[in-house]
Amino acid sequence: MRRTKYIFVATAAMLLAAACGGGGTASIEADALVVAGSGTLTRSQLHAAMPAGLSSADSTTFARAYIREWIDARLIADVAAEEVDRAEIERLVEEYRNSLIMAQYRRSMARKATDGIFSEDTLKAYYDAHPDDFILDRPLVKGIYLKVPDDTKNLSTLRRLYKSEQPADIDRLEKAALGEAIHYDYFRDRWIDWEQIETRIPVDFSSADMADMRSGKPVDVTSGGFVYLLSVSDYLPVGSPMPFEAAKPYIRERMLSLSRIDYDKRLRNELLNKALADGTISFPGANPLK
Repeated sequence: MRRTKYIFVATAAMLLAAACGGGGTASIEADALVVAGSGTLTRSQLHAAMPAGLSSADSTTFARAYIREWIDARLIADVAAEEVDRAEIERLVEEYRNSLIMAQYRRSMARKATDGIFSEDTLKAYYDAHPDDFILDRPLVKGIYLKVPDDTKNLSTLRRLYKSEQPADIDRLEKAALGEAIHYDYFRDRWIDWEQIETRIPVDFSSADMADMRSGKPVDVTSGGFVYLLSVSDYLPVGSPMPFEAAKPYIRERMLSLSRIDYDKRLRNELLNKALADGTISFPGANPLK
């Protein structure tokens, strides 16, 4: 069995110096911590790998573990090299490298060719043509949500304003909540997932609670030193058609995916045809791709 030609492991003092970022010379030899055959682990490399903020003791522990892992990896690779077909390994590495380059290039080209190409009308047309694809599996809501300390001085004002439909009252609510609210979220102008709100309020909402909210009944809960206020202006239950505004991100992503697949196919064909035309690729006999 072939052995690593030479292994040098630094002393504990050197480990600590490297771990703490002590100075070293410019030469690799002076900077070396471990030499294993043709491989060298330097103090600079160890210092770059070390997480910031470690104590002196933790730095030394990390350094020892990192150096041991580095040594083990090379010793195991050295032993394994005697038992595997190196040519096959090189072939697999080259194939994997080429596949990564090809995949990255194709993704990059497809993204450049397709991002931002869908107009509002295009998205709406897709939405209208596929109504069964956009059915809610979770409720959506619109409304106002606040969480404030239960000793808030203007709590009675907040309780009155958050239920109002008047724009002037909402303006006053925002100003009143500015310095008091732990959370304040106005979403009467957009649909959001009910779960985002439900998880903020210490209540196990039942179907009766949901029915109350759908009828416009506000939520006012005091728990753990806080008051939770929720006014739901609109509610869509599970099974309802997803509103277009809520569906747009899904439609755009789906259309981008389909466009990228189509573009990728065209790109591969174009590259092949160009290579055939300029002689980069040729077939001694009949073209097996036809």
